[in-house]
Amino acid sequence: MTALYPVVTDINGIFRGKRLPAQSADKVFKGAMKLPASTLHVDVFGRDALDSGLVLETGDRDGTLKPTGRGPLQLTWAEDDVSLLPCQMYLHEGEISPIDPRAQLEAVVSRLRGAGLTAVCATELEFYLYDLASNGMQPPLIPGTAKRMTAGSLYSIDLLEAFKAFTDDIYTACEAWDVPADAAISESGMGQFEVNLLHTDDAVKAADDAALFKFIVRGVARKHGLGATFMAKPYGEDAGNGFHLHTSMLDQSGTNIFDNGTDLGSPALASAVAGLLRVMPDSTLFFAPHLNSFRRLREGTHAPTTASWGMDNRTAAVRIPAGPGAARRFEHRVSGADANPYLVIASVLAAALEGIEAGATPPAAFTGSSYDQDLPRLPSSWEEALARFEHSDFIEQTFGAAFRRAVVAAKRQEIGTFAEKVTPFELQSYRDEV
Repeated sequence: MTALYPVVTDINGIFRGKRLPAQSADKVFKGAMKLPASTLHVDVFGRDALDSGLVLETGDRDGTLKPTGRGPLQLTWAEDDVSLLPCQMYLHEGEISPIDPRAQLEAVVSRLRGAGLTAVCATELEFYLYDLASNGMQPPLIPGTAKRMTAGSLYSIDLLEAFKAFTDDIYTACEAWDVPADAAISESGMGQFEVNLLHTDDAVKAADDAALFKFIVRGVARKHGLGATFMAKPYGEDAGNGFHLHTSMLDQSGTNIFDNGTDLGSPALASAVAGLLRVMPDSTLFFAPHLNSFRRLREGTHAPTTASWGMDNRTAAVRIPAGPGAARRFEHRVSGADANPYLVIASVLAAALEGIEAGATPPAAFTGSSYDQDLPRLPSSWEEALARFEHSDFIEQTFGAAFRRAVVAAKRQEIGTFAEKVTPFELQSYRDEV
């Protein structure tokens, strides 16, 4: 190994850390690797979230990086022998940082364990490839041809075969990193693909897998002269990128508590759904954390706009897939692929557990299209989602006041930055007309 990247995952799901020469790698394993504790809650531009109360007020103290046990992971697509080392952030006093997203998920999993439950999770992630050599984000050239993609090709085997070298390198890296990549499909957007990750009864590993998968895809894409983006809506008129989470719950005997032998599922499944729906508007900032995220949550796009559930219905926020009873589960469909996997899974599991423990009852499942019905609306803008998040008892009780304040500070800072930017389209529309 020539170099090592010890990294933590910040609130936006971005890996942040340092590059160490191989001879200095031991310091990470000895607990001597330092980063500012505020690294976890910088905004998406990498700037301190100054209103978090955790920067200047603390003297911007260092934290300590400690490996998660998942690594080192060699970058199989890189020319040099370099590895990634996933870590978590610990404070000067010795405890894990309350802002660490992975620690937040670990805490929710511990609550589930205390209730005698184990979550089984599987994820689906969509992304777009684009041509790195072109201006802007031009769709890629089809390998082996001079033809640029001009339309999506849903479930096309010809397209998957054309990009075989790219997907083969993804599977190679995933196998080396124990990321359980399963089926790959071409999606409806130009250069859009989806890869399913197999289920696991370790929810923290499921989030690790999703975060690592995104890193792998971007790295392998660069090797092939391509860019890869998990933006929720990189093209305004094309399909968005979703991050769908499938979840079932096992009791201490390993029995799926959502299965009662019927297609509808058990009362425990209904209660979990009720919990999800109750706090979904408060949690939307986790599922749609960026300005661009809300371009995806539009009616008629297969992306949810309401806090709703349905049986095998892809216009619902929570879908109950058809299938054998042993696999009875819910599919949470709100999140974009730009979301932080740790925070998405933590909020979904916490909401489901709350509903189960309360024995909550959901409204009747709807049928038909959710876009044509009078159903509770999800926040339709970044600002609205932030306001719901900031004043949510569920968010504070689940994640803590310090975490909530840090996220609010970073997001408000990002909103202010975007508000100052005038787009070329605005200039084109108004400059000579008004």
